[in-house]
Amino acid sequence: MRKLLLTSLALLTFSVSFAQTIDELKAEQAAKKDSISAIQGRVNALQGQIDAFPGWKIRAFGTIGANLSKFNNWYSQGTPDNSAGNIGVTVNAIANLDREKFFWRNSANANFQWVKLDDKNDPTDTEGFDNTTDVFNITSLYGYKLNKSFAISALAEYRTSIINNFNDPGYLDFGVGATWTPIPDMVVVIHPLNYNFVFADNDAAYDSSAGAKIVVDYAKQLGAINFKTNFSTFQSYKSGDLSNWTWINSFGYTLWKGIGVGFEFGLRDNKQEGLANALLTDTNASFDNLDNVLQSYYLFGLNYSF
Repeated sequence: MRKLLLTSLALLTFSVSFAQTIDELKAEQAAKKDSISAIQGRVNALQGQIDAFPGWKIRAFGTIGANLSKFNNWYSQGTPDNSAGNIGVTVNAIANLDREKFFWRNSANANFQWVKLDDKNDPTDTEGFDNTTDVFNITSLYGYKLNKSFAISALAEYRTSIINNFNDPGYLDFGVGATWTPIPDMVVVIHPLNYNFVFADNDAAYDSSAGAKIVVDYAKQLGAINFKTNFSTFQSYKSGDLSNWTWINSFGYTLWKGIGVGFEFGLRDNKQEGLANALLTDTNASFDNLDNVLQSYYLFGLNYSF
């Protein structure tokens, strides 16, 4: 009986001591978490001061997506012996200069994708990769500040393809007007005096004209998240058929040492490009009988932030 009492007492003492130790460790952990939060708050405050300091701010991030496969004697599908692949690369670069009296904002976006389907039993098909997505856009905006939010500005924007049909078509917008910056990471450009130069071999589909240029650009980095959206539209004074717009959205999330996941998608409406494509198969195609469709692309894959 005595031994049983002693054993019970020892177990009770151990349990109480263990519980006290756990509580003490949890209290110490909570204090350290509070300290880490306080340190992180000071780091974030310093980073905010650095971001607000006038000068060049350069940032770039991109996404790489790839899918490769090979089949041998896989008879349940239409092409039992084949190798296939899909590779995509997108890059977003930003270089902004902010001074007391003026700003100069520059950005570039490029998206390239290649695909292949090599049927080993068909000697006439293509063995290599074919380019399927080819997007390049570069913008430069200069503004003289009237106050904190408004500026007189000049914009140059160039859009084309690089790998296939370089500068055919190519679009160069140049104009002047006003720029509104409601918040540091957002820019709204309204240029009623703008000329849209169009470079193309097919004069039947493409034409240059004067019009209004509107651009809305927002780029933000929040810790491990990079985000950029750009909407650019040209409204022709000559004809609505010569107007166009493009909207590109890029997202990157860093998981480890700059590597993460990324997603990008783009939308475009351009009747001139639609007519040029229709004329390839129908010589009677025109703006009046054109079945214009919305253009789009997307890319998902690994992301790397610089």
